[in-house]
Amino acid sequence: MKLHFFPYHLQFKFAAGTSRGVLNQKETWFLVLKQNEKVGIGEAGLLRGLSIDDRPDYEGKLQWLQQNIHLPYTQLWEALHEFPSIQFGLEMAMKSLQSENPFLLFPSNFTNIETPIPINGLVWMGDKHWMKKQIIQKIEDGFHCIKLKIGAIDFEEELALLKFIRTHFTEKDLEIRVDANGAFSPSEALQKLEKISQYNIHSIEQPIAPKQWETMADLCKQSPIPIALDEELIGIWDISEKKAILESIHPHYLIFKPTLIGGWQHTEQWIDLAEKKSIQWWVTSALESNVGLNAIAQWTFIKSNPLPQGLGTGSLYHNNIQSPLNVGNGNLTYQSKTSWDFSLFR
Repeated sequence: MKLHFFPYHLQFKFAAGTSRGVLNQKETWFLVLKQNEKVGIGEAGLLRGLSIDDRPDYEGKLQWLQQNIHLPYTQLWEALHEFPSIQFGLEMAMKSLQSENPFLLFPSNFTNIETPIPINGLVWMGDKHWMKKQIIQKIEDGFHCIKLKIGAIDFEEELALLKFIRTHFTEKDLEIRVDANGAFSPSEALQKLEKISQYNIHSIEQPIAPKQWETMADLCKQSPIPIALDEELIGIWDISEKKAILESIHPHYLIFKPTLIGGWQHTEQWIDLAEKKSIQWWVTSALESNVGLNAIAQWTFIKSNPLPQGLGTGSLYHNNIQSPLNVGNGNLTYQSKTSWDFSLFR
């Protein structure tokens, strides 16, 4: 078995605003396994400024993996303990190598074009006019659930956007999720949540920055809006610590980004713990290319989770990899008549 890897820079079609700054491009790494005539393709979707493995030795770890790809998979997995995106890239590439079609990892009614995956429409941060334009477009595109990133512009303007939505669409017609990406200070968070709650919000992701378990636990007890943990899960590897987080905070929802938390293996562990505590969850991409998004979407479908997933990111880039994935009418579908662009990986 041989491993080849190379970087790829995805170019956003617009300036994608978050509470941590504006994104114009997204760095990712492709892993290509070759064994005899078979090829396996994975993606290590490093997310600068958020991934716990955003480290100077990242490429060096990929080189180590290339040199040691002959080792048993479990040994490689353990050695990549501090590099969750590379763990997932390897896990994905191995699954791809084992499949008849390197892009058909989990055959199902999703990949047979029979059943779509409901998703939320993502509204990026920006000035209120840009955000309002996105909201209108998402609704026109048939989304019944939208997610607004908040915390970067004036809070009153964000409330005005929520009011605008609710003036035209009831809670029954349109589900609203908001994502603060940890932007609220602990002292102001509850007050802001109370103001947001008047607009019948489904949930808020990560209202305060992670690693404040006691404060987050208090918020979960008092918040008029259900709270979802997202960034809070990054860097938590040990199962005892995973249990401790859930038992300490008692969140209403968990959001899983496999690229950031160590791939399917770690995500499966989180799901098992969550379901034992009756905590609902959904899966979200971490701005991967269509290669990573495809792997996450196919796996998510077989988990039979009925909630809208956060998997609508495939159309963000000018230079994404051509794939059968398609977003329409609030769903992600797999149009198998559209072929993959395999040329980049040969």
